[in-house]
Amino acid sequence: MKVIGLTGGIASGKSTVSRYLKELGEKVIDADIVARKIVEKGKPALEEIVDFFGEKVLNKDGTLNRKYLGSIVFSDPEKLEILNRITHRRIIDEIKKKIEYYKHLDKYEVVFLDAPLLIEMKMNDMVDEIWLVTVDERTQIERLMLRDNLSFNEAINRINSQMPLKQKEKYADVIIDNSKGLKELKDQIICLWSQISGGA
Repeated sequence: MKVIGLTGGIASGKSTVSRYLKELGEKVIDADIVARKIVEKGKPALEEIVDFFGEKVLNKDGTLNRKYLGSIVFSDPEKLEILNRITHRRIIDEIKKKIEYYKHLDKYEVVFLDAPLLIEMKMNDMVDEIWLVTVDERTQIERLMLRDNLSFNEAINRINSQMPLKQKEKYADVIIDNSKGLKELKDQIICLWSQISGGA
């Protein structure tokens, strides 16, 4: 079974590519879903987060207020590093379990790992190749501000918290350009998909 890592910067369009691959019938492990599950109410990671950041990061029902926590860590690199230390090892462990599960099933030729921080979290060795979704900076900022209702400075802080897309290109086996329209993006995906699926 081949594991393809799908990554990109925030608001680069990676989720759109992931969704389209699912529509084409591909199995996708979503690191964001894993990340949300490990901080659910009652989980050890959430307890550690509250121990450090305080109960102010919780909603009234005891669940994590992700938006409020984001406003804290994306403007403070040291606090972001602490959050990453709490969550990253748990995310990686869960993803490894999922990959092994699909390998054990022995029914998939390819499984995608959709992970925005695949390179930053040093998960390169968990995949056989890396597909990187890129976009020009201006479009990235505009999409992020619109998508998450952020100010310009908030958007810049979130983008700067990740490795620059140009730097990520050094690790990529395939670069998917999402600076144009949805049709152009889908055309690229169909071409790549045809190569891995034998034109099915």
